Amino acid sequence: MSSRKCITIAGGCYNEVENIEELYHRCCEMMKEFPQYDFEFLFSDNYSTDGTRDLIRDLAQKDKRVKAIFNAANYGHIRSPFYGMLQAEGDAVVSMCTDLQDPPEKIAEMIREWEKGAKVVIAVRSDTECGIVMESLRRLYYTILRKSSQEQSVVSGFTGFGLYDRSFMEALKLFKEPYPYFRGLVSEIGLKRVELPFVQPKRKHGVTKNNFFTLYDMAMTGFVNHTKLPLRLAVFSGVFIGIASLLVALVYLVLKLIYWNTFSFGMAPLMIGLFFFSAVQLIFIGIIGEYIGAIWTQVKNRPLVIEEERINFDD
Repeated sequence: MSSRKCITIAGGCYNEVENIEELYHRCCEMMKEFPQYDFEFLFSDNYSTDGTRDLIRDLAQKDKRVKAIFNAANYGHIRSPFYGMLQAEGDAVVSMCTDLQDPPEKIAEMIREWEKGAKVVIAVRSDTECGIVMESLRRLYYTILRKSSQEQSVVSGFTGFGLYDRSFMEALKLFKEPYPYFRGLVSEIGLKRVELPFVQPKRKHGVTKNNFFTLYDMAMTGFVNHTKLPLRLAVFSGVFIGIASLLVALVYLVLKLIYWNTFSFGMAPLMIGLFFFSAVQLIFIGIIGEYIGAIWTQVKNRPLVIEEERINFDD
């Protein structure tokens, strides 16, 4: 058995046929700077339908360092990459997206920090060449989550792209999360961490697989896993609205007593108040539903994914 350390580059993919090969070649070129290490690829394919699997099979046939896990179905953007990362066996594991918006050349800086003793080296997005509106919303979300989090602060601009020492990976396996929020787990586990800023490039090929629903899913997963603020807001809002309603009722009572024959309550305030309180109730019922849904997911305790095929793994 080789005594050389091995670095695993793990990436989840779904319909990324236009990006996989370029990612592979750029990583190989980057790793030439570190001849003292062995390295391997681990692609976790989430039931692609565009030829991504055929391309990965071709790469794996030509290069035995390319490993692959093909899922039996599409298990979503949270479960599949996390599962693939857990299957990595390197002394250090690099987790990245395969759409080239996580620049492979950044891995070289991560390895150098790892050599200095860092157990976790994460890439933090300092700027982006993508839309400014979405980036502003992301920063607002992370600000709220950091200020309300009960655990260690979640890093703003961190998407999961980073290098993780074997000690971190072993700690990660202790968390039996059926629907993990990996960005929060990195902060919760701790260990010596280095943050490297980078500018996120535009997507070169294909289209993003994220939409409103996937982004909302990720955002709510972060809140449900790392803060009770929404539940407490429901309590505080109920108290505040109850006091405000009582005060308004007293004011109307006084006005009616003073101007008995001329003061008319009218239907408009009643209708406005009714719809306002109904909206508030529905919002907080939805928030409670998110937490109940998270409990339901934990109770079912389903596997992260079901594998259809593995390539280039030792028996």
